[in-house]
Amino acid sequence: MTPLLSVENLSIGFGRDESVVRDVNFSVSPGETVALVGESGSGKTVTCRAVLRILPKAAQIRSGQMIWRGVNGGGERDLRTLGERQMRDIRGNEIAMIFQEPMRSLSPLHRIGNQVAEVLWLHGGKSERAAKREVLTCFERVGFPDPERTYKSYPFELSGGMRQRAMIAMAMVAKPDLLIADEPTTALDVTTQAQVLGLMKDLQRDTGMAMILVTHDLGVVANMAEQVVVMHKGRVMEAGSANAVLGAPAHPYTQALFKAAPEIPETPEPVSPVPQADIILEMRNVSKTYALRAGKGWSAPTLIHACKELNLSLPRGKTLAIVGESGSGKTTAARIALGAEPPDLGGEVLFRATSEAAPIAVHDLDRSARKKFQRAAQMVFQDPYSSLSPRMRIQDAIVEPLEIHGLGTRSSRRDRAAEMLRLVGLQPDMLLRYPHAFSGGQRQRLSIARALMLDPALIVCDEPTSALDVSVQEQILRLLEDIRDQQQLSYLFISHDLAVVARIADEVAVMRRGMVVEQAPPETLFYNPQHPYTKALIAAQPEPSIARPIDLKLVAQGAGSPDSWPDRFKFSGISAPPLVQVEPGHKVRCHV
Repeated sequence: MTPLLSVENLSIGFGRDESVVRDVNFSVSPGETVALVGESGSGKTVTCRAVLRILPKAAQIRSGQMIWRGVNGGGERDLRTLGERQMRDIRGNEIAMIFQEPMRSLSPLHRIGNQVAEVLWLHGGKSERAAKREVLTCFERVGFPDPERTYKSYPFELSGGMRQRAMIAMAMVAKPDLLIADEPTTALDVTTQAQVLGLMKDLQRDTGMAMILVTHDLGVVANMAEQVVVMHKGRVMEAGSANAVLGAPAHPYTQALFKAAPEIPETPEPVSPVPQADIILEMRNVSKTYALRAGKGWSAPTLIHACKELNLSLPRGKTLAIVGESGSGKTTAARIALGAEPPDLGGEVLFRATSEAAPIAVHDLDRSARKKFQRAAQMVFQDPYSSLSPRMRIQDAIVEPLEIHGLGTRSSRRDRAAEMLRLVGLQPDMLLRYPHAFSGGQRQRLSIARALMLDPALIVCDEPTSALDVSVQEQILRLLEDIRDQQQLSYLFISHDLAVVARIADEVAVMRRGMVVEQAPPETLFYNPQHPYTKALIAAQPEPSIARPIDLKLVAQGAGSPDSWPDRFKFSGISAPPLVQVEPGHKVRCHV
């Protein structure tokens, strides 16, 4: 079959430095998926941006060709030499791209629906009404529970995962010939990821669309790709069919990627009982309700229950993980735990800085006490791009917490910053750079280093490894575990990656639509799940093996509407059954 796109001997560099991409070769045929796999900073995204000619001004395509053969004719065209007007016709219409960082790619001033519909207005000549109809259908297919509400929302009103779904809808709504997906499911929970991957496969079957998939998740590769290209430091290390590369990786670098990939162990690992006496953080009867503004002045606002009746306890030196789909209330719970959001009346958050200290009510603190609390409790945010100021050098961003709290001298702060960079696997000579000089994974490491600067007792980790490739993720998880064990650090760990949670957590709470539906230690939850939603999360976890694809039917059953669940768990609206203990340490939301 004649390739749709052929990339031949592509080399890309910046300024007078050595090329960051060197002699890259691959091709993609109609209906085929080619996965570009490698560590953060290996050149995957730069290669894909070169295809669309959206590289930074400082970048130079130094050699090679990118031959495009459109499905609708036009002959062979070298994308490297095409004029800008011709490239504009190709972008979005023939070749679309899903970007990794949705908050930087969506306009904060325009509604989500209008931004997605713009693709159909520009490239499809659709009327406003027809475009809206197609966009709403696409929103439903990518997993938005209320497409109409999403259409009217602004980006800041959506969670990180929901913004990523909007980006996926924007790229796929025009049904391009080639879809370049740069970490398209990184910010998504596993059930939505499974549904989106299934959606992409369906679109490929329906339209013959080809796909270049940039990812660090070998489980996603196993479920999606026919061809695999493994990149490292700008070079192709190994390439071939997915069966060959995933079944018997030949290059040592590919083998190392497989070794670092997290998986849920086949059998539970023995663990010591979690002590309950020394609790560092406790959430009692915490609920959070938001009033969504009405579209018309005379309409009553819609109430959104972000969290409902949360009762969670975190023992000192342990890790409590909260897992669930995007929009389930995980991040809201974390913000309430840190005092950034007040709970509804009747809710309470208690914090004990040391074992001997009396509990303090986080939401009743005065300014002085709150500053002291913030020194003991830090947060690592989900989006490494927006959590670092683009106008501040890394050194200034890292030492800022010490300056705010008046700790140390200027020299000792710099020394502390250099020490933290070494701790997270970066070099001290990077301190004088700006955030744009770092990859997504490196920025997340910088965020972790900044959170550690004050020697906190509690760290809230909001998807701390979601932007990292598997090898760096392994390093960060090992780092977090070592620091926790050495310093008796406590983690409230938010993630949609069950393999990561199975490794690091001492207790797991599964949330859906603001409520905890099941809670237990990992050795119980992952090997004796009771709730249909928990079963769906486990079934949706991609494994790096072609022989074990995701069971989409099981995922759809558990991730569906609560009124479709078995009678023991079924409910309508917000009148859910209570969270009851079914065995020691194992709670399930079900009818008794």
